[in-house]
Amino acid sequence: MPETIATTVRTDRLDLVPLAVAHAEEMAEVLADPALHAFIGGAPLTPPELRARYERLTAGSPDPAVEWANWVVRLRAEDRLAGTVQATVTEGGSVAEVAWVTGTAWQGRGVAREAAKALVDLLTARGVRTVLAHVHPDHTASAAVARAAGLAPTDLVEDGEVRWELRVRG
Repeated sequence: MPETIATTVRTDRLDLVPLAVAHAEEMAEVLADPALHAFIGGAPLTPPELRARYERLTAGSPDPAVEWANWVVRLRAEDRLAGTVQATVTEGGSVAEVAWVTGTAWQGRGVAREAAKALVDLLTARGVRTVLAHVHPDHTASAAVARAAGLAPTDLVEDGEVRWELRVRG
């Protein structure tokens, strides 16, 4: 699935652009609100910390059986980054665990919903048959994003988060 990582995905309002280390400065601003960490823990990273993280992510997984695919989300009308989407692809490209984050300033505008749907569509078009996400049970906005992307909650709870799943037949 290496071609997937290098693919820019265009939706009605967004460009999902493959992650680059050069995005760290602007993304540090997008992700600076401590409220973004209410459900996932941690704290906002400084630009140098985020740059180091992006260096690790763009280098790829050290496990050859695992592929990391990461995009920044650019809102075209504002020519501004607004968040990220990511997928960890395993099992020979048939399973992907996805995640998303939208900066506080862009929340409530359907950015995460549109980006996550585009990501899931790209992955399933490229052969992924099971898409997973983990959502904190109190994070109703993220649950709405998962649902809009075609995932459904399961009864499984892992590390305090509900496992959401989409299984593609065929």
